[in-house]
Amino acid sequence: MKDHYEAILRSIGEDVSRPGLKDTPERAAKAMAFLTRGYNQSVDEVVNDALFPSDSEEMIIVKDIELYSMCEHHMLPFIGKAHVAYVPTGQVLGLSKIARIVDMFARRLQIQEQLTVQIAETVRDVTGAAGVGVIVEAKHMCMMMRGVEKQNSSMKTSAMLGSFRDNQATRTEFLSLIR
Repeated sequence: MKDHYEAILRSIGEDVSRPGLKDTPERAAKAMAFLTRGYNQSVDEVVNDALFPSDSEEMIIVKDIELYSMCEHHMLPFIGKAHVAYVPTGQVLGLSKIARIVDMFARRLQIQEQLTVQIAETVRDVTGAAGVGVIVEAKHMCMMMRGVEKQNSSMKTSAMLGSFRDNQATRTEFLSLIR
């Protein structure tokens, strides 16, 4: 990747031998590897058997989970937060694992719509939950820094599965609790 970053710098007219850019290709390659580390993770690795028996059948919500991703169309960041809720059926997932699932999918080239669905489906599949609700709110640099250049725009996406889709009261409870 380092060689490719050096070629990109040359192609925009930069002198890669100048002091400020001397180590930039290597730093950029390391940064890209970090920003896309989700490709090197699996759900099993992230969850790490952190499922625990529970009699709870009440909604569990983890809100305001920061996320940093990169759009697959322009490779520019989008930054925001996720709100994840589920209704357990005999087992609960370790609290940090919800955030780790969000990070694993966010740290891939992505579109927000798909990210939201991936999080919801994974939480459902891992927990066997009666329902899962996910809302992602983000600001997209591809819309803010280039193109239409709208600085105050943000995007909200949702995925509602099981009881969150089928039961208006469950969906309403989730939406009111994340406000």
